[in-house]
Amino acid sequence: MPAGAGPEDDWAGRYAPSLGDIEALAHAAFAGLPRAFRALCPGVIIHVEDFPDDDTLAEMECDSEFDLLGLFRGIGLAQGGDFATGQMPNQVWLYRRPLLDYWAEHEESLGHLVTHVLVHEIGHHFGLSDSDMTAIEARADG
Repeated sequence: MPAGAGPEDDWAGRYAPSLGDIEALAHAAFAGLPRAFRALCPGVIIHVEDFPDDDTLAEMECDSEFDLLGLFRGIGLAQGGDFATGQMPNQVWLYRRPLLDYWAEHEESLGHLVTHVLVHEIGHHFGLSDSDMTAIEARADG
C-alpha cells in the first residue's frame, strides 16, 4: 500500500464478486481438494446462480432465498453410486447472493467459505461425517 494510503483504498474501486468470480473460486477449491475426495464425483459440474429457483426453495423447505448456500444433485452412496444411461452428471450449485450475505456476517475468507460449502455439499451426499469433511478441508490447498 502506498505511503499515506488508507485501508479504504483497497476497497474503493472493488465490486461484489460476480457469478464468474465465485465459479472460479469453486473450481480452484475443487482442484485443491485431496484426490480421494475429488474421486467421489469425477467430472462434477459446478454451477453458480444468484439464488436457488423457486422449485428448489420449496423442495428444500427454505423460508428465504438466503437460506441455501449450495446444493448437490446426483448419485451418491445413498442412491447406489452407479451411473445409469441417460442420467444427469453429478452437479453442485452454489448460490452467490446467500454466500455473500453469509460472508459479510462472518469472519472467514470468501475462498474458505466456497471451499467449505463445496466440500459439505459433496461430502454429505456421499455419506461423509462432519469430522471427515473438516479433515478434508484442512488438507485442501490454500
